[in-house]
This record gives sequence, structure tokens and C-alpha cells, in this order.
Amino acid sequence: MTLRLILTRHAKSDWDNPLHSDHERPLNKRGRKAAPRIGGWLAGNGFLPEQALVSDAVRTRETWALLSAELPASVVTSFVPALYGAGPEVMLAELRRASAPSVIMIGHNPGIAAFAGQVLRARPEHEGFAHYPTCATLVAEFDIDTWSALQPGTGSARAFVVPRELAQD
Repeated sequence: MTLRLILTRHAKSDWDNPLHSDHERPLNKRGRKAAPRIGGWLAGNGFLPEQALVSDAVRTRETWALLSAELPASVVTSFVPALYGAGPEVMLAELRRASAPSVIMIGHNPGIAAFAGQVLRARPEHEGFAHYPTCATLVAEFDIDTWSALQPGTGSARAFVVPRELAQD
């Protein structure tokens, strides 16, 4: 069986309000435009998640709301406090509990970039992969039957994209 993981970093966030904690920062205008473009790209390429594991930060929740509005069907969604600022070990532990064959995780750097690099056999040849800019999205596949069997270094990159590469509205 093949399982699919979609790893998306939250869209660009707003730093204008000094009263917002890091957890409370919303998306800025650019981020609110980027997230739907990624959702449209996922839908247009048939990369459809069935389960979403999303950090509970405001910017990741907003990214998911805008991205998922472009998908053809609703997705079972969990807002996971442990994914806020999570490193690769926490992300792996959360993913191993997933149950759907196609899962999207939305999180933060530097953890998401490190996790993406660790789960793949070979990194995609894309200039943005190393620093994983805002709303960057990796689609990876694994030849395993359950997420609990996932081991680092076993995924194959199917695609990697950043919003600026996609058509503007």
C-alpha cells in the first residue's frame, strides 16, 4: 500500500501587532492569497488529503481554512497543540497516530523543514526545499501499510512547490 504525506508550512504571517504572541499571529495579505493557491494546486494535481493534522496556532489554522476551501471534499481535521513549534520527533510521533492513507500536516519552521528532510530518501532538487519558505508544500509517498510503520529516510518526493511558482489571482 502507498501512503501520502503532504507537508505544508503555514502561509506568511503578520508581525504588525506587537500585542500578539507568536501563537496568536494571523496571516498577512500575502499569506491569505498564498494558501488558497496551494489548495487549488493540491486539488488540481489530485493530491487530496483525507486527514489534516494542524498546529493550533492562529496562522496555521488560517492557512488550513483557506487551503481546504479549495479542496473538493471536507477533511477530518485535528488541531494539535503539540505541533506548534514542533521538531521532527514530535511531528513523526503525531503522524504515526494518523489513520487516513493521505495526510496533510501544517506546521512551522524550522521543524517542518527538518522533518521533510528526514522522511525522504532523497531531497527534491528545488532551491526552496532547504529553507522551506512560507506555504511551501511537499508531497511525499511511502510504501507502507500504516503510518505507525513509518521510518525516516523512506519517502519518495512526488512534488515540492512554493506559492510564488503558481498563477497569481
